[in-house]
Amino acid sequence: MARRPARTGGSISRSAGVALGEAVFRSLCEALQAGSYRAGDRLREEEVAQRLKVSRTPVREALGRLAARGFVEPAAGRGLIVRNLDISEVLELYAMREIMEGAAARLAAEHASTTEIEALRDIEQAFVEASGTDTAEMARLNRAFHEAICRAARNRYLDNASRELQDWIALLGPTTFTVSGRPSTSHGEHQGIIEAISARDGDKAEKLARAHIREALRCRLKLLQKQ
Repeated sequence: MARRPARTGGSISRSAGVALGEAVFRSLCEALQAGSYRAGDRLREEEVAQRLKVSRTPVREALGRLAARGFVEPAAGRGLIVRNLDISEVLELYAMREIMEGAAARLAAEHASTTEIEALRDIEQAFVEASGTDTAEMARLNRAFHEAICRAARNRYLDNASRELQDWIALLGPTTFTVSGRPSTSHGEHQGIIEAISARDGDKAEKLARAHIREALRCRLKLLQKQ
């Protein structure tokens, strides 16, 4: 089966002081998270450069960084393809995610402001409103929910590690919210985590966050069995 070329939209957004190669790299990572690139997609230097409206040099630099991190690998013929993680890598990924999400929830219970807790409630309400109608929007809001907890944890190293982990999760393909019943169970789990953080109960917040990720893994394995 021919590999479909990965697609990304428009020119990149470049902040002041950010090198072009770094901006291209960030754009590609964001495209991974958004699902614009999926496992098996082919990335050709010239095609990415045309889509992002940049020269091939910064694209070559960005693709080299993606390869160094293990997100892409050489394709048969020209270009690179987005990697497909094997089952052992998936299990390792979720094992780390469980540890990190648990730690983030515990720290958030200690440090989150009232405003941050209310923001978590707002994100979760938007998640509920999207349930059953838009799995892509649910996945985006789920990422926002977990990112908000990480920020509330007040630990820059945990925050950075969590962001890199999210890039790896993006390689797994379809969201687990496509599994029957997962949106409703995830909402209940999110609610429990929010309440534990609000109650400043770090032990409970960590316990619930880790259980939440274990359930996400169970759903992920269901999806992988269908592939």
